[in-house]
Amino acid sequence: MGYYDDQDINREGRKKQKGNRGGMFLAGLLGAILGAILILVAIPQLHNLDVLPYSIQPDQDLKATDEEYHNGTTKNVSVDVTTDVTKAVEKASDAVVGISNIQSQSFWGQQGDSQGQAAGTGSGVIYKKAGNKAYIVTNNHVVEGADQLEVTLSDGSKVPAKLRGTDIWTDLAVIEIDGSKIGKDAVAEFGNSDELKAGEPVIAIGNPLGLQFSGSVTQGVVSGVERTIPVDINQDGVEDWNAEVLQTDAAINPGNSGGALINISGQLIGINSMKIAQEAVEGIGLAIPINSAQPIINDLEQYGEVKRPAMGVALEDVNRISSYHQQETLKLPKDVNYGVMIRQVIPNSPAAQAGLEELDVIVALDGEKVEDMIDLRKHLYNKKKVGDQMSVTIYRNGKKEDVTMKLTDESRM
Repeated sequence: MGYYDDQDINREGRKKQKGNRGGMFLAGLLGAILGAILILVAIPQLHNLDVLPYSIQPDQDLKATDEEYHNGTTKNVSVDVTTDVTKAVEKASDAVVGISNIQSQSFWGQQGDSQGQAAGTGSGVIYKKAGNKAYIVTNNHVVEGADQLEVTLSDGSKVPAKLRGTDIWTDLAVIEIDGSKIGKDAVAEFGNSDELKAGEPVIAIGNPLGLQFSGSVTQGVVSGVERTIPVDINQDGVEDWNAEVLQTDAAINPGNSGGALINISGQLIGINSMKIAQEAVEGIGLAIPINSAQPIINDLEQYGEVKRPAMGVALEDVNRISSYHQQETLKLPKDVNYGVMIRQVIPNSPAAQAGLEELDVIVALDGEKVEDMIDLRKHLYNKKKVGDQMSVTIYRNGKKEDVTMKLTDESRM
């Protein structure tokens, strides 16, 4: 066994490095030659492919569009957006107007404007033109307290208006304007609200938040028909009436009151009246059905008031009277805790002529049970007319009796 010194080891290492370098050079040269051969073989084949690898073929349409853009040429694209909704809006929109409720300043008013200023704005619908006059239906609360009324037509022109009549029970009012410049196209066509179905599309047109957004259009569906909403007429905390309304999810905002609710044919099927405004509630708008509004509108236009039948009595609900007085004062049977008690009978009224007295308790009209004053008014206003006969079932001193009365006009009371 021999031994190597450091110099011998270094010499051997340099020999091996030289050998390795030579081998690596030969291997690299061989690889380059083989790669060149493969490329020469593959290129003709790649030309036969539809899509080049790792590349995107240029889109000829995009290329043409790009060339048009850079050459300064453009195309105008026209889209036809006419739909049943746009046709309905076009048909009805000119009939929807803005109404300004103008109230005069008091003597001590700081403004000093003798002409007054708008206390509020709402909407209305032109429903009739006769000669040189045009008639508009709106809500009672839109015109309530007005010293002057001003109507803004769909073209922006303003005309003074005259109040024809109001009805607090249905929240309807009719006003009159000079119709010499109102065309037939600006008069709404009545539809049939009795034929409406839940889910049917409807459109609300009005002036939400004032005339700034006049002619605003919102779309929705009929959410419900024949809804009843309790109404406190005199704000005493007691419900006086159940308003029969249509429910819709079309947006109805302050200022939309009195505006039009139309169907997909552009026909007027409701007068927008109110919405349920609670933090947890969304999309509950209410409108007065046009079929129930029409007779009210006709009376207001013709008489300035609604010709409703009247009994001539002041009433109080039995359910608001203590059980003690129900038994001891009114002497009602224990199973009778409903009806309305007569507090006062107006002299020479139908009730007086029929012999009704104070403390009589009315429990039925024409054989239909009367739970409270709302039931009584609904029967009287919806099912009877001035001059009709009506059967009244009462309890007097614990005894049940039937009387008949002939109804008269409540304006004569």
